[in-house]
Amino acid sequence: MRWLTLGFVVLLAACGSSPKTQFYTLDPVPPQGAMPAAPSIPVQVASVHIPPALDRQEMVRESAPHQLDISDQNRWGGSLDNMVQRVLTQDLAQRLSPSSVVLPQEPAPAPHDAIVVDILQFDQDASGQVIFDGSWSLTASDSDKPLTSRHVRLSARAVSNSYSDQVAAMSDVLGELSDNIAGDLATASQTPPAKAHAGR
Repeated sequence: MRWLTLGFVVLLAACGSSPKTQFYTLDPVPPQGAMPAAPSIPVQVASVHIPPALDRQEMVRESAPHQLDISDQNRWGGSLDNMVQRVLTQDLAQRLSPSSVVLPQEPAPAPHDAIVVDILQFDQDASGQVIFDGSWSLTASDSDKPLTSRHVRLSARAVSNSYSDQVAAMSDVLGELSDNIAGDLATASQTPPAKAHAGR
C-alpha cells in the first residue's frame, strides 16, 4: 500500500509539472514606406485557403527536410485561415484606407473586388526562416475572370527559435504581402476602368 501511495503521489507531481499550453495569434504590422493611393473600387479579402498540414490548432514547423514538428503545447488561438484573412484585412486597411477595405463578414457593396489567397507553405523551416509561398488573385464582383493574379514567395528570419518569434515573423511576412497587394491595387486603380474592369 505504501508503494502504491508513493507511486500515486509521483504521478500527480508529474502531471502537475506538465508544460503550460501557449496560444498565439497573428497581428497586423505598419506599412513599410509611403502608402499607395486607395483603389477606386472597394476590396474584400474574400477567402484564404491553406494546405491540410496547416489546417490544425497545433502550430507546425519543419524540424528537418521533409519532416514536420507539430507542437501540442503551442497552439493557434483560432483557425489559421481566419487569422490570416483578418490580419490581411487589417494590414490593407492601414495601407489603403478603412473605407476602401470591406471587412470579411461585412456585406460588400456593388461593385467591389474580391481578393482570394491560396497558400502552399506558411511555416518556419529548419534554418529558422519563415517561408510564405502562395498566390493571390483579384476578381471583380460581376465577373469570374481574375483581374490579376500574382505568385508570391516571401521570407523572414525569426529572431529566435521560440514560437512567439515565429509568430512575429509570420506577421511581418503578412505585412510584406499586404505591401505588395496594396501596391498592385494602386497600380490597377490608375488603369482606365474599361481596361481594368472589362465588362463593367
